[in-house]
Amino acid sequence: MNDVDPHGVRVVVTGATGFVGSVLVQELNQRGIPTLALLRDETSIPGVECAVVGDLEQATDLASTLRGSDCVVHLAGRAHVLKETEEDPLKAFTAANVDATVRLAQASTEAKVKRFIFVSTIKVNGEFTSGSPFRSDDTPNPVGAYARTKQIAESRLRSISHETGLEVVIIRPPLVYGPGVKGNFARLMKLIDSGFYLPLEGATNKRSMVSVFNLCDLIVRCIDHPQASGSTFLVSDSKDLSTAELVRKLAIAMHRRPRLIGGPIPLIKASMKLAGRGSDIRRLFGSLQVDMQDTVAKLGWEPPYTTEEGLRRCLTG
Repeated sequence: MNDVDPHGVRVVVTGATGFVGSVLVQELNQRGIPTLALLRDETSIPGVECAVVGDLEQATDLASTLRGSDCVVHLAGRAHVLKETEEDPLKAFTAANVDATVRLAQASTEAKVKRFIFVSTIKVNGEFTSGSPFRSDDTPNPVGAYARTKQIAESRLRSISHETGLEVVIIRPPLVYGPGVKGNFARLMKLIDSGFYLPLEGATNKRSMVSVFNLCDLIVRCIDHPQASGSTFLVSDSKDLSTAELVRKLAIAMHRRPRLIGGPIPLIKASMKLAGRGSDIRRLFGSLQVDMQDTVAKLGWEPPYTTEEGLRRCLTG
């Protein structure tokens, strides 16, 4: 665990009611670190001071709200959408992920906030790896509006840092899982729970993931660590799993039998395409690995929870 002086910092968190943010503010509260949650709507969070500012890309007088704070952790944004409903998705992603981030960073400099932690995404590096894991210094290769706008936000933050001295820290997590997880991870849990046989026995891919509790521990480490400023960090549980291994470990955590069956992979992929699940093929059989040696070396950080512990906490909180 980390040794942040609870009397030395005041932390502002955006997205405090979201999947990651709700865990982070609880962790900060438990450690006695004064926290201010910036909220879109009126909400109460036990033990946490709250300020309703509306949509960040339109908020006014943010600087006065931030004044007296030492670090901003920016989690709010528009995430990858499985079923898009916006007429102009790029415009929506740009407003939430770029415009809001820039406005918040500029307000932070005006309020004399020292450090700005931006939780981005590994998708800035790319969608999949082949052979070598992603590194923090790789040339970005974002695909899609979500990843591209996150990469643009990173670049704008570096410019603001260069111009103003604001200490910027960027964290790019891969798939984050934990209590209340949604999306494909939640779908997989439902399939396992249903007892449905999954044709994934032959999946030998490798994917990095991170428990929301490990991610939040890293965020706390970055709040005042002297080596964090100006760095981009990749993060994982440090144990990469194939899809078949993930199914087995999840089934054990859920007290279910891992119902895996094999078969020719090309035939399985062809069947998935015919069933309209072509977009799932690379997620289930492709690899995405991260190299977080730089994170460990600079911060002296190791994930406090194993993958097995993280998966159990998906169910128990």
